[in-house]
Amino acid sequence: MTGEKPLKIVIAADTYPPDVNGAAVFCFRLATAMTERGHEVHIMATRAEKGPTITEVRPEATVHRLRSHSVPTHEYFRICLPWEINPEIKALLEEIKPDVVHAQCHYMIGQGALAVAGKRGIRMIATNHFMPENLDPFLPFPRWFKRIVAKNSWRDMGKIMGKANVVTTPTPLAARAMLKYARLEQVLPLSNGIDSSHYELAEGEQISKNPYPTILFAGRLAVEKNVNELIEALALMQTVPNAHLEVIGGGEQRVHLEKLAKEKGVAPRVHFLGHVDDADLRAAYLRCDVFCQPGTAELQSLVTLEALSASKPVVLANALALPHLVDVGVNGYLFEPGDRMDLANKLDAILALSPEEQDAMGAAGHAKAGLHSHVKTMDTFEALYRGASAESYLAVRSESAPR
Repeated sequence: MTGEKPLKIVIAADTYPPDVNGAAVFCFRLATAMTERGHEVHIMATRAEKGPTITEVRPEATVHRLRSHSVPTHEYFRICLPWEINPEIKALLEEIKPDVVHAQCHYMIGQGALAVAGKRGIRMIATNHFMPENLDPFLPFPRWFKRIVAKNSWRDMGKIMGKANVVTTPTPLAARAMLKYARLEQVLPLSNGIDSSHYELAEGEQISKNPYPTILFAGRLAVEKNVNELIEALALMQTVPNAHLEVIGGGEQRVHLEKLAKEKGVAPRVHFLGHVDDADLRAAYLRCDVFCQPGTAELQSLVTLEALSASKPVVLANALALPHLVDVGVNGYLFEPGDRMDLANKLDAILALSPEEQDAMGAAGHAKAGLHSHVKTMDTFEALYRGASAESYLAVRSESAPR
């Protein structure tokens, strides 16, 4: 905000690049935007490998990588032990003297940062990016035990985030869940935001399409993403049986998914591209014909917003926040989670359209993504950092809602 004093902002995040997930990407974009606006930004995040806490100066922020430990149940998930990191969080906040601490979750680093900030009277913003059930892949326990863990996690979310000055989450659906299960009132639904222009073809730019119809998935290869359903649906497609699937991302399910593709006889048509940089991901959006997100635990799905920004039709699971991104038959379709044939039919329906009809769907999707303005999101967070209340934004939305 022009003419106002620059802020010192600390973003406390358990996940941050090189991690590949929606929360990590959001934190990177948030840090970049605030630095571009002239603020001093510090990130506190887990270190991706063994070793002591280190500090690195990056273009978007000063990043403090806190010591962490691997876990035997997952290839890249890491934990921070409170007795190791809490003294370091305290020392960092005393050194930085921030105007605001923005916690991205109520676990580990977020919990420790909010505790210290609360004792020192530092303004606190808390954002929830996921459901406690998202922890299922990391917990090698029976279903009944995981339900207990999820219930306790919701309770802890309410106790920890409830101390923040403002609590946000990406969608109204997530805000309602936080009210119901965490007893958190006045949660501000605030989209993660997307810069749609980044995913548009530049003037004179050409991205070569594949010589075959292409379905794209991008994201972590985790259980809740249900990429197995997408591979199985590929084998069931009848109208466009020569479709290929590009899978971008890594995770604990990759070996299982590669085996599944062979078992279903579609291995030559499933391309596992692994982790890619932003330029290659953008190119993948622009060359595909349809984007599919079969995950059932999405609080917003940044990758879907990116695909919509690239003017691609989408096929999404009818679960959590994903239905809010689809006008059925206009910019894509929803399928019932677990129903492979329904998914196959919806993919067939889009890929069988003429190029002009696909382009029309893509244009409608681009307009949908435009409702999630990156600039508007960053303006709001900057205002919250400076003292704006969630109530003021909620009141405006209530007054402008149709009666």
